[in-house]
Amino acid sequence: MKSLLITGIHGFVGTNLVNALKDHYDIYGLDIISPEQDGVIRTFSWDDLENNRIPRVDAIIHLAGKAHDTKNKSAADVYFKVNTDLTKKVFDYFTNHKSIERFIFFSSVKAAVDKVPGEILTEDVTPCPVGPYGESKVRAEEYILEQLNNKPAAYNGRDVIIMRPCMIHGPGNKGNLNLLYGVISKGIPWPLGAFDNRRTFTSIDNLTFVIGRILSSHVESGIYNMADDEALSTNELIRVMCKAMGKKARIIKLPRGIINASARIGDVLHLPLNTFRLDKLTESYVVSNNKIKKALGIDRMPIKAYDGLAHTIKSFISK
Repeated sequence: MKSLLITGIHGFVGTNLVNALKDHYDIYGLDIISPEQDGVIRTFSWDDLENNRIPRVDAIIHLAGKAHDTKNKSAADVYFKVNTDLTKKVFDYFTNHKSIERFIFFSSVKAAVDKVPGEILTEDVTPCPVGPYGESKVRAEEYILEQLNNKPAAYNGRDVIIMRPCMIHGPGNKGNLNLLYGVISKGIPWPLGAFDNRRTFTSIDNLTFVIGRILSSHVESGIYNMADDEALSTNELIRVMCKAMGKKARIIKLPRGIINASARIGDVLHLPLNTFRLDKLTESYVVSNNKIKKALGIDRMPIKAYDGLAHTIKSFISK
């Protein structure tokens, strides 16, 4: 049986990957915490990595990172110390251990752009991240790509994959979907129904499927977006939530002019609704997953976006 090293193994994505892969791989972890977890043989510390105390593995999945702080309370240097510097350290370990066949780095679509130019985001966009989260991720990507270009012989026959997922969701996730669920579950009407936006999400089940296929086949080194097949509007997302909760969706289409004027007033009076927040709530962010599907030889992701979101929402209800 082949073996894996997963950094950040006890987080949301790491836990789901372990559950999906534990019957097929010997799995070791690398994390700042080391609780016992079914399917994980042992969790090592960062000191163990630096002192070369990690057992031989066939692949590394690098998940560990500083998540995007939507409240902007984290210092910028923290993102670079974690997202950039730690990635360099793990990738250098991979480079120096020739027996490791694959390296999978979890970056983010925010490493590419904060706003999608045009209708859909593809991998060939020129990166232009905004803020320390996206900037620290793209610096890590650049380091990896520089090493590939400068030392091609060192990576001959080895796959180096940079994954750029859009927002990942699933049971146990505590992200923005949970916040929106908290509002909708209280019966509060959604007042922005007049705004027609579309966004792409990533079901954790689609993500674990893709990682499983990458580990078991050859995928050309490079950058790959990760997303569900379908994009949904916020109005559709609210309908999916309400259907899962057995509630009627309450969507109000207030005139856009009134909403925009209210947001401008919010800028002046420092109210919860301001132009920045309105833009984030109503912008479109559609991500193409065609490149990764072509690389894996599949036509569709196994889980439809609607089904994946419904599964996530039902997990919130059962808490």
